[in-house]
Amino acid sequence: MEIIENRYINRELSWLQFNARVLQEAADANVPLIERLRFLGIFSNNLDEFFKVRYATVKRIDEAGKGGKNQLGGIKASELLERITEIVISQQSQSLKILANIQEKLKAENILIIKEHQIKAVQHEFIKNYFFQEVSPALVTIILNDDIELPLLKDSAAYLAVKMGFKSSKTIFAMIEISKQMDRFVELPKIGDKSYIILVDDLLRYCLKDIFGIFNYDQISAHMIKITRDGELDFDSDLSKSFLAKISDSVKDRKIGDPVRFVYDKTIDKETLNFLMQKMGIDSSDSVIPGGRYHNRRDYMSFPSLGRTDLLYEKIKPLPVKGLQPDVSIFKSISEKDFLVYTPYHTFSYIVRFLREAALDPSVKTIKITIYRLAQISHVASSLINAAKNGKKVIVSIELRARFDEEANIMYAEQMQEEGVQMLFGVAGLKVHSKMCVIEREENGKDVRYGFISTGNFNESTAKIYTDFTLLTSDQKILKDVNKVFNFFEVNYKIYRYKHIITSPHYQQSKMFALIDNEIKNARAGKSAFIKLKMNSISSYVMVDKLYQASRAGVKIQMVVRGICCLIPGVEGMSENIEVISIVDKFLEHTRLFIFGNDGDSKIYISSADWMTRNIDNRVEVTCPIYNEDLKSELLDIFEICWSDNVKARRIDEAQSNAYRKTDGEKVRSQFKTYDYYLNKLNA
Repeated sequence: MEIIENRYINRELSWLQFNARVLQEAADANVPLIERLRFLGIFSNNLDEFFKVRYATVKRIDEAGKGGKNQLGGIKASELLERITEIVISQQSQSLKILANIQEKLKAENILIIKEHQIKAVQHEFIKNYFFQEVSPALVTIILNDDIELPLLKDSAAYLAVKMGFKSSKTIFAMIEISKQMDRFVELPKIGDKSYIILVDDLLRYCLKDIFGIFNYDQISAHMIKITRDGELDFDSDLSKSFLAKISDSVKDRKIGDPVRFVYDKTIDKETLNFLMQKMGIDSSDSVIPGGRYHNRRDYMSFPSLGRTDLLYEKIKPLPVKGLQPDVSIFKSISEKDFLVYTPYHTFSYIVRFLREAALDPSVKTIKITIYRLAQISHVASSLINAAKNGKKVIVSIELRARFDEEANIMYAEQMQEEGVQMLFGVAGLKVHSKMCVIEREENGKDVRYGFISTGNFNESTAKIYTDFTLLTSDQKILKDVNKVFNFFEVNYKIYRYKHIITSPHYQQSKMFALIDNEIKNARAGKSAFIKLKMNSISSYVMVDKLYQASRAGVKIQMVVRGICCLIPGVEGMSENIEVISIVDKFLEHTRLFIFGNDGDSKIYISSADWMTRNIDNRVEVTCPIYNEDLKSELLDIFEICWSDNVKARRIDEAQSNAYRKTDGEKVRSQFKTYDYYLNKLNA
């Protein structure tokens, strides 16, 4: 792996190594078979987003002619584009081998994924009926020739490029769009004890004669292609437009963004490939990747279970939080002490229940909440609408620029606005990424605040698979600070001072520096000094350098980083006191947890912010202190469980080899042990 000036790992290359860890899960024989297929889907989906955003950004830098060394940490943009393509081609090749291995294993389990030439006579009638009833009505087929411009191909949609050959006339090319509305996997009737799946791509190949029957061709072939477009939003400067309208128009423009990646079936003939590339204007700065027979393997994320629970992870039953009784008001419970909800080990329903109770409680006057990504069917949104209908003042700060969720957020924003919810559309130049809610309740003639602060989105769907902390609190000091953030949303020019929470963009870096400096001071004084960090990514070179400084001073630093890690641990004279692991497992590790030793009186924070430049300088983020001693002990325990993982943890090192971390003693799989920890806590 290429190291930047021996101090940092390039962000894009580090991200590709994170996706390699996802691919490791697909390759792991200990992972249930259908789950392995779904990890292949996650790998592919991640790659799509990487090209839409990161590759597209590097390409823009390259096209600007500036080289990009300063922006990219020392690598020229043109060199980085080549390196990315080289790595992705290798990973794609590896993923195809993994897919073939999984399919062989599935065959041994009597699950057969068949191609069009493997269809049995008894399956013919079912497939033809399925084609005419389910597929044909939704089919978009485009005939191409030299004179007609190729219609705009949709971003990340899969197409079959069809070539029809004739003895006495010119070749005809055509394109079949595989609509996202079609089920990608068609489950055929069982034969004996065998289950059969055919991809709709192969079903289309089987039915080519039904689609192109009017052409008297001698030969016909169909190969899959896919194009990925620049996913950045470009905003116009029309002052007469509302922010909502600008975002809406930008999302529409994204659909015609410049192509940045072209993936094709490597068995396609040269004539067809050259024709398509010329028609699409694919050039040398685009990533052209020869792939397998199928693209959009992200669809494997929803591969059917076929009733085979033995080939899936066992579903866990989310646990209740000890002390939060279902028949006791959440306001009453929280007024007595703070509680920590850790999804998916705990049920997300506490957050919805809190909002529903607030919507009905006559004493509640105001609800203020930030929203970044909502579930497709959101009980959070319906609770807020319910509150507005009950006469509460409901203020929602919704981030319309939450990447690839813009359309959903626009839809919810318009819906809530119509129902009387006051909408705030962020802050000029900043994304609102903080996850917080403050509720004002009248008690004995005084306003008393209750609320919650989280590391994750208030999203029922992702709460089932993302690990996130949510603090439920009535701490008036913390909630007074949180309320100031909402004031900042409404009056952006006024910068507030906060006594307890730490906010981006104004204070995150300086406050984190102060906490790190305190550990440096303790280390130099011969006192206990340590830092324990858990986050998704660290790519801010400023923060990396500060941790290097702490390491040189003797501060022991343990880091659990799921994704991008530009820091190089374990380098003598620079980072020998830093260890970094990454855990990729059943759930997506999404928590941000910061622990500073403070000479025996640990300072502990949960946060919405990773240590990336965008989170520190370009977003509104909230880092919240944990004051309750029981919760502090709980979070220390959770970190230690993560740190003890020797099953799903990989070491992050200079070589970026993603080697599994092996330690002596009992096997510890942290996600499973965390569930047991809370189960034991509940039964204690």
